[in-house]
Parts: sequence; structure tokens; C-alpha cells
Amino acid sequence: MMLLVDLDGVLYRGRQPVPGVAAVLAERAAAGDLVLYCTNNSSRHRSEYVEQLAGLGAPVGPGSVFTSACATALALRAADPPLRVVMVFGAEGLARELRDVGLRTVPPTARGLAAGPDAVVVGIDRRLTYQRLTVAMQAVRAGARFVATNRDPVFPTADGLAPGAGAVVAALETAAQRPPDLVVGKPSPILFEQAARSVGREPQEAIVIGDGALTDIAAANRIGARSVLMLTGVTSRADAEALPPDGRPTLVAADAAELRRALAQLATGPSGGRTP
Repeated sequence: MMLLVDLDGVLYRGRQPVPGVAAVLAERAAAGDLVLYCTNNSSRHRSEYVEQLAGLGAPVGPGSVFTSACATALALRAADPPLRVVMVFGAEGLARELRDVGLRTVPPTARGLAAGPDAVVVGIDRRLTYQRLTVAMQAVRAGARFVATNRDPVFPTADGLAPGAGAVVAALETAAQRPPDLVVGKPSPILFEQAARSVGREPQEAIVIGDGALTDIAAANRIGARSVLMLTGVTSRADAEALPPDGRPTLVAADAAELRRALAQLATGPSGGRTP
């Protein structure tokens, strides 16, 4: 099987590992499954995730992590007309991914605005200030393309939920008085398509493992893939039970033991009934 696995809320919450999940994935990889990771988190470079996942004991290699930041960079590299300057209203990991594909980046400062950015790319920004928001708004109002890495409103940490990139995107959308021109992260299928095709597979062959009903599971349903909803992150059991029939996962798992059983069940056949 090809497993497309979310990170925040599935393998860890903040710095706290979700017990047993890395071991389950290692078992599946040892049995021949292909494990790829797809995260909406745009704050870090892919290489940092590889190091972290290896430390958790999860099966991982240099080409097995896909983020909304790298997906955004690839999308903007192909922009027509080509982009000259990109303002990064987000973290350094996002800026690094953009530079990796040859794009010039500037921060949301007066000097960055003076560079005449063609696009403003928004991700989670833990340095968020009124001034950074003001400059980004001015760039968008001046005609820069407005690109969101993702619209996750929150993400799970060891201490509970925290504001996600979607909160930053919403602030800029309100100030600029227009929505993003492009949203890259889940529930868009872009991440899953990039991951599957990087290994010569079609995305509908995947089994998606994620904690977000409105992101991971919605994206899985869009590409026609089976899925396991983990109740270890942002989606509660009550949330899962309230989903409409066409928004439900194939299976639900509350912990690593249930995930192990779910994957064993999915490995026995090409399809399964969706359950709340």
C-alpha cells in the first residue's frame, strides 16, 4: 500500500509524539508499504522534518516529505508570467523552499515592499505583528498576487490547539478585502498528487492517514482515495460522527492500536465502507 501520512496531530502534537504511531508506520514499511508524509505546515523546510521523523523512529528518507511550502514553491516557479520577487509573510522554512526553486524572497518590511513584490505568500507566522500585516496588505492592494500555503485555522500542540496559517490568511484577506488567488494546501489535492506521482503512482491508490476531517479526509475524498481519520489531533469523535456521508473517512482510529488494525483491514481489499 501507499500511505500518505499527515504529521501534526498524527505523529506528534508539538514536540510530543503520539504514542505508537511511528512504530506502526515502521511495521508497515517493513512489510513493504510505501510511506510518504504530506503536511500543510509551511513553517519548516523538508529536511527538518526528515530529521525529526527519523528521531521518532518513523520510516523516512530525503524524498518522502511533502509540505505546503514546497508545493507552493513548485506552483510559483511555474507561474506565467514568471515572478521576480516574492514577499514571504510566514516562516523561514517557507522562504527557504521558495529560494530552493530560484525565487527571490523579501520579508514583509518597508524594504521588502520597496522591492515591488509580484506575490505575497502567506503561511503560519509566529512573528506576526501589526506592522508585518500592514506591509503584506499594502503589497496585495498594490497588485501582488495573494497566495496561501494553506487555510488550516488551528493545529494541535502538546498544550492544546494553536492558531494556524488560516488565521494569518484570514487577517490579510480581511485587510486586503479580497480572498487569496491561490490556496495550495489540503483540502486541495495538490500535495497528494505531487507525493504520489513522485514515486510513479496515482493518488487514488493511496490510503490517507490524517487528523483533519476538513483537510486530510476532504482531500482524500477529492482524489478518490481511502482514508483513516485519527482522533489524535484536531477532529473529535463527535466531529467525525457529524460529517455528511460524502465527507466521511473510510475508517476511524483513536490511537496507534486502532490504526494498526485499520491498516491491516485496508490491506485485505481494494475498498471499504465509510464509517463515522
